[in-house]
Formats: sequence, C-alpha cells, structure tokens
Amino acid sequence: MKAKKIMKVDQAKGKKPLFVQLILENIWSLYDAVLKKDKEKIDKIVTSLGLKIGAREARHSDPKVQINAVCSQWLPISQAVLAMVCQKLPSPLDITAERVEKLMCAGSQTFDSLPPETQALKAAFMKCGSEDTAPVIIFVSKMFAVDAKALPQNKPRPLTQEEIAERHERARRRHAEKLEAVQGRAPLEPTQDGSALETSPQGEEPKGDEQEVESETPKPVPQEGSDQEPFIAFARIFSGVARRGKKIFVLGPKYSPLEFLQRVPLGFSAPLDDLPPVPHMACCTLENLYLLMGRELEDLEKVPPGNVLGIGGLQDFVLKSATLCTLPSCPPFIPLNFEATPIVRVAVEPKHPSEMPQLVRGMKLLNQADPCVQILIQETGEHVLVTAGEVHLQRCLDDLKERFAKIQISVSEPIIPFRETITKPPKVDMVNEEIGKQQKVAVIHQTKEDQNRIPEGIQVYSGGLITMTTPNKLATLSVRAMPLPEEVTQILEENSDLIRSMEQLISSLNEGKNTQMIHQKTQEKIWEFKGKLEQHLTGRKWRNTVDQILSFGPRKCGPNILVNKSKDFQNSVWTGPDGKASKEASRYRDLGNSIVSGFQLATLSGPMCEEPLMGVCFVLEKWDLSKFEDQTASDKQNQEQSDLVKEGQGEGETCSGRDEHQDLQGGCSKPFEKRASQKGESSLTDCYGPFSGQLIATMKEACRYALQVKPQRLMAAMYTCDIMATSDVLGRVYAVLSKREGRVLQEEMKEGTDMFIIKAVLPVAESFGFADEIRKRTSGLASPQLIFSHWEIIPSDPFWVPTTEEEYLHFGEKADSENQARKYMNAVRKRKGLYVEEKIVEHAEKQRTLSKNK
Repeated sequence: MKAKKIMKVDQAKGKKPLFVQLILENIWSLYDAVLKKDKEKIDKIVTSLGLKIGAREARHSDPKVQINAVCSQWLPISQAVLAMVCQKLPSPLDITAERVEKLMCAGSQTFDSLPPETQALKAAFMKCGSEDTAPVIIFVSKMFAVDAKALPQNKPRPLTQEEIAERHERARRRHAEKLEAVQGRAPLEPTQDGSALETSPQGEEPKGDEQEVESETPKPVPQEGSDQEPFIAFARIFSGVARRGKKIFVLGPKYSPLEFLQRVPLGFSAPLDDLPPVPHMACCTLENLYLLMGRELEDLEKVPPGNVLGIGGLQDFVLKSATLCTLPSCPPFIPLNFEATPIVRVAVEPKHPSEMPQLVRGMKLLNQADPCVQILIQETGEHVLVTAGEVHLQRCLDDLKERFAKIQISVSEPIIPFRETITKPPKVDMVNEEIGKQQKVAVIHQTKEDQNRIPEGIQVYSGGLITMTTPNKLATLSVRAMPLPEEVTQILEENSDLIRSMEQLISSLNEGKNTQMIHQKTQEKIWEFKGKLEQHLTGRKWRNTVDQILSFGPRKCGPNILVNKSKDFQNSVWTGPDGKASKEASRYRDLGNSIVSGFQLATLSGPMCEEPLMGVCFVLEKWDLSKFEDQTASDKQNQEQSDLVKEGQGEGETCSGRDEHQDLQGGCSKPFEKRASQKGESSLTDCYGPFSGQLIATMKEACRYALQVKPQRLMAAMYTCDIMATSDVLGRVYAVLSKREGRVLQEEMKEGTDMFIIKAVLPVAESFGFADEIRKRTSGLASPQLIFSHWEIIPSDPFWVPTTEEEYLHFGEKADSENQARKYMNAVRKRKGLYVEEKIVEHAEKQRTLSKNK
C-alpha cells in the first residue's frame, strides 16, 4: 500500500483484498473517527480530502450529521448515479435487431409480413442517425398532466441588474414625493403626530413596491378555459433529430401503413395537405420540446436521437400512446404492457345534473393522464371508471374532483366483475362423505324437480343434452355443455390477439374481399396454437374437437368455444387459414352465422347473474333443417307457379298492345322479378319473425339450459398479495387473510432480518379496506401489495340444498349458513335488477310488543 503498487498474488500472500484496502478501510476509518469523536483524525481526513465542513456540522453531537456532511462532499450520490448511468446503461446504438422487429410488429403480426417500405425503416432504427436525411421516429409511451405554472413559458423570468436598479430608483422617487407632501402639511398639525405622518408613508412604501413588482413580473398566461389542464407527452427518439416547429405524422395504435400505401399509390412525396384522410393518422407540429429535470421543465430547440424528452401540444392528437414519424410508412409501436390490470369499476355521476359536461370533459382528461384507467359509457348511459384497485380508485376520484372535473361527484359502490362456468359433478358431498346410492337418488329427484320447471318444447337427455325447436318448428338444435380444462382456458386467453386476427381474416374471406395470402410465420403461429389445443384436448370425449371448432366467444375471441359435430353442416374456424370451405358451408353460411350469434349472446351473459362465461365448451350435436328445406322447396315451387299465372295475366292485360306500349315491354318483367325476390325473402319470415332471428334466440336459450343442467360455479377475480411483516404480527396477518377468504401460498424469511415475506391470494371482492385493516391490526408493521393475478373458481355451489341425511344433520333443515358464492350471486343480481330468491320476512315469530316500542 505504501509503495502504491499492485503486487502479484504469490508476492502478496496473506494480504487483504484490493477492495478492502482501497475502499472499505477508508470508509471504516472515517466512521471510526466520527463515532469515537477523534477531532484530530476528523480534521486530518477533512484536510486531506480538501473538504469544507461547516462549523455547525462539525460541532453537532449526532455522529450521523457529521458523517453525512463529510460523505455528501467526498462521495456525492448525484455524481455516482450519473457515472453509473453513463457506464452501465446501454447505448441506443446497441439495440438488437430482434427488439426492433418486436417493436415494429403489433399483435400477431410478423416483421416479414410488413410492406417493403416499412421493413426499410429497420436500418434507421439500428443506425440511430442524426443526419437531416434520417427519418424522425419518436415513440410516445404516455401522457401526463402538469400544472400550468410549471411550464417554462409561464414562469416569471429573473430580473437583470439594470431592471433591479431601475425599480429601486423608481421606488426612491416615489418615497421622496410622499415625504415632500407630508412636510408641506406638517406645520398645520401637532408635532407629536408628525412622527405618525412620517411613518405612515414608510408603512405604505413596501405595498407600493410590491404592487410595482407584481406589475412588472409577467404572470402565467392561463390556457383557454380555467379548467384546461396542459399535458406533456413522455417520449423517446429512436431516429432523427426532433426540432421545434417540425411537421410530423401522429400514428395511433390501430394505424396500418399498408392501408396508407394502398390509398396513396404514388408514395408519400406529395405535400402533407394534399394527402387523403387515413384512419388513425393525423399531422401536427412539434410546438414545445422540454428537458425533463425532475419536477422542472427546460425549453429545448432540438433533441438528438436516443434521448428521452417531453413534448407539449399533443393533447389533441394523442390519447395515451402514439408513434410520431416523418414517414407514414412507419408502423405504430406496441403500447406498453402494465402489470396492473384494471379490474375494479365504479359508476360516476355529478351531484348537480347541470354539471354533466364538466364530468365528461374531466373523465376524458383523466383517461388521457392515467395509462391504467379505462373509461366506459354503458348502454344505460352510466359513466363507468375502471381502475386497478382500491388505492388507485381513490386517487383517480380525487384527481377527478380536484384537478380535471373540479365538481362534486357521486360514486356508486365498487362493481366487481365475476365469471360463470361449469365443473365436473362432485365426488363428495358437503360433509366430505363419498356420494353413494342414497345421494344419487336424491340428486335425481332434485333434477327431476328442476326439469319440471323447464318450459315445454325443451327435451333433456342423459349427459346434459338439450334439444330445442325453433318457434315455427322448422329447425331443431341439440346442444351439450362441457367444462374446458384449465390449461386450454389459459391458452385461449393468451392467444386472444391471434384469435381476433383469425376472425378478421375469415370475415374478410366471407365478404369476398381480396386479401393477401397469409404469411408463413402467421400460418406457423396459427398451427402452433392449434397444436397446443390438440395437445391438451385428448381423450375419447375430445376426439376431433379442435378440427370442429366453429367459433370462440364472447366477442369472437374469448375463452369459450363452440364445437360443431353436426354431419349436415361442416365448417370450422380453420377453413379461413386454409382458404377451403365446403359447399355446405357456403350454402348454410347465413344460418351458421345465426348459430354463432346465438352462441356469442349466450357466452356474453350467463344464466346465474348475467356475467360472461369462461372455460365452457358448447357442442352442437345435431342440427336438423329437413323441415326447413322442405318448406323452402314447396314455397319456391308455389312461388314459381303463382309468378307464371300472374305473368300470363299480365301479358294478356297490360302487354297486349305491343305497338302502343313497346317502350314499356322491357319493364314488364322487372316488377315480377322484384316481387319474386321480396316473396323469396318473406318465405323465411312468418308470424314468429325472421328465421335467422328464431335461430339466434333458440341457440341462445339452448346454451343457457345446457349450462343449467350442469354443476354451475362462479369465478372470482383474484389478487396476488405480497406482505412483509415481522414475526410478532404474523398471527394477526393470517387472521385478517382468513377473515377475507384469503389463502396463503408461501412464507419465507428474509435473510439477515426478522421480516417474513408472505405470498397469498385474495378475492378482489374482499380487498376493499384490506390494507387499512391489516395496518391497524399490526400497528403499521405489515404492508400489503395487491396485483391482479387470475380468475379462480369458487368451490361452493350457489344453488346447493341439503339432500342426504348427513347434510340435514350437519346443516339443518333450512341450511341457512352463509354461502359465499350465493352471497356474491345475489349481490350482482340485485345490482342488475334481476330476481333474487330471498326471504322478505325473517323470524316472524319474534314480534315486538308495545312496551318495547315505548
């Protein structure tokens, strides 16, 4: 150490490591000197390091203050962080080709399927050049609201020395004039009041000076409307130089460069004003560029590539995220994925109905300012706010009241979403007894009672097969419902974007549009998705199920499937990627669409509480249209005969004089053709309405009854809950979790501390007030963190009634113990205005007497 040389290992046996000698020992010596209050050693360290420590810190009795004063000058954290960012943060030039392709491809799209003009931009991403010819590519990840006073153009500028001297001179003159006026009136008044007269202008002088300063200092210029909230776009430049005043294209998340290239065949060399309107594309000017310095904003004229910046003036063009580019062939970047999923929703309305416009405007601003918020307007006209949790909800409501809407609002109780599903029949009863013959007999009697409630015309067969006939008795549908494995439901949720693109392709093929061939990678993704489904749907009952999938639902991309096993009509979602469809599929396409529409309506609102379905497979076992075909054939034959008769009568009466009415002869056939087409359409319509509408209603009801003959269950949204707590309050944490239907998954101790890390799952419906309760019970020693995780089946049956002798003994004849699933179901049904089976009068034998009322 004294030689200031690094010796070799064999020459430095028994020596300390270099990190200890060069770094740790110096820090330890400083701590040792301060804790032992060795003033000479402290002065020596301060002098050798060239530091300047204030007298107050040097004499302070607390050693932390002295250590902080020395280390803040010796090892400032700002320089350390800046050096670490410069050394460790990768350069924008180090971006990989895979990341560029991933940024440029949204959803299930592949890079090779992009237009050649778009693929050429990959080189600009990789180069990250600042030349004038380089295209400017900027990604706006989010918008955030700032106070209008924080904008640089609204801040009062500092005064120069000349302006300060001029103000002092003006104030001195004004003071001298006031003194002269007072001295002129002084002989008329007593001398004892002269001091008061002399001091009064001195007391007024600061006021005059303050008024002068206020008049000279430029005030912030508020934007149009006092409630206007300025927004700054948080963005990063990937290529080119962003300059103030530059015109640029704003590309929304749904923008398609292929659509632009089809509308502008000459390319993008035309002036911006002459370009045709393209959906999700706008043109704007970069008004203000800001350097983000913590809370401060600094004005910039230009920003080189690779930097993060703030852009002002985009609130009218960007909602949450967008891509800015000088070339419209650039694709929109993938929006950021946030870990917090919006799950909790409330309905919001103003306390005074006249303030509804302010609420609508405020909710638009909130939606723009918070990337995790969703704003919905229901069919009933309710304005719904969807947030990630209880704390996030409270913060959004506060911002809505105080910043954006600035009105008093009324908020409904939190609306918790549920899902409906079916399960396999249970093997044990509610008292954990194996279901035997006695139980089965009881269940059969119970199902027979339930079958008596089913309307006439609906037949229930073994295995839960439901057969229904349309009101006009021309078509018969047989539907069965089966629960999907959890793995399949998860695969369907993960591939929702791919399913949506498949559905768009099928619809475009059915409409006869000229679509390009599917790219090979997209085709590979589709077949990989199909292979995963085939891998998990194995066994006798799932044989050939994947090939016979007719649709997904709800909204044609959900976690439910419709399987078509009817031999009369064969079609599936895989015919779109193949481009092959049978003659029967094209023949019955309209009727098949009605079947799919009924399935979509059934999966969108289940029979329990009108919530969407999840993890259900509907099998269309039979589709009998023989009566319908006979009816259409006979109608067609009758129609032809009547047309021939009317045509003969028409020729004899109206077209007898050809010479006189030769110009009308060609028009004689047109009314007959029009009449025939109208009657052809009316042949599908009877007193029950159009036949397609009857198919939709029949399919929907068949799916609902197929669900009701199976064991129905509710699915609750679940949070993952991470809790850090000491060993002293561990029992209280477990008590709060068990009280709120939580379940502990893992518990581990953090090394070197007495803190435990608890991982648990908690229903979203039970999470309100959870954080406050757990802090109160543990005196603030435990703090939870809640993140939406998954959907989980509630094991209890909402329709359960005792059926065996053991269950009667255990639960009683009324069986009125709390059922969690029934409680949730009744709460949702009450909120939606549906019928709820509950007792209006309870404990009627307990009557109150007059003496108790006194």
